Amino acid sequence: MSKPGQRVLAELRKMIASGELAAGERIIEIPTAERLQVSRMPVRMALRELEQEGLLIKSGGRGYTVRAVTAEDIAGAVEVRGVLEGLAARQAAERGIDDATREVLQGCLDEGDRLFEKGHVLLEELEAYHSLNMRFHRAIIDASGNRAIAEALARNDHLPFASVSSLAVDRNDLAREFRRFNFAHMQHHAVFDALVSGQGARAEAVMREHANATLRYAEYFLPQRQGVTVLQKG
Repeated sequence: MSKPGQRVLAELRKMIASGELAAGERIIEIPTAERLQVSRMPVRMALRELEQEGLLIKSGGRGYTVRAVTAEDIAGAVEVRGVLEGLAARQAAERGIDDATREVLQGCLDEGDRLFEKGHVLLEELEAYHSLNMRFHRAIIDASGNRAIAEALARNDHLPFASVSSLAVDRNDLAREFRRFNFAHMQHHAVFDALVSGQGARAEAVMREHANATLRYAEYFLPQRQGVTVLQKG
């Protein structure tokens, strides 16, 4: 897909995840292109991709409808992600973590420690956490040496808020969000310790539990809560 198409795809995913495009809302190619200030072709490609991902349903004529997402949909996708990322952590621990991977993981931990040490966070700091969180997870998946895991995760991540590439944040309650993400960061420390110690079963168990924190996203979207911001990265 072209870069304009990728940008449109990311933007539409974000709009669906945030509720800006609500379940049941009809999306038509030309008005969407005008809204996003792009030509029709990248919109057409993005809409087809979103249909394949299960976020849109083909409706009459040339339009699409936003698919309704249930709590069960989110829970199922998150559980699958936990299994896959847990497998990646176990295999990475059993293979052994090389120096380059260890440096990336340690850098993520150090950055997170600095973010959370003052006892509160701002929204822009959670954006920084989002970036380091993605680096941490991707490093573990790469360290597993199992390409099938990354491919399976890509297919599973059709719900943006069930994917590590998206982060839902309640900007109206950053005190609670601090506790939630600080706990997730502590889980990163536990995973790292298991990885460098070669404890595959422990690394797998912590990563699976770590994924379950995403299940709280269901209360943000079903129904849509005011004040929720979706941080999205490709």
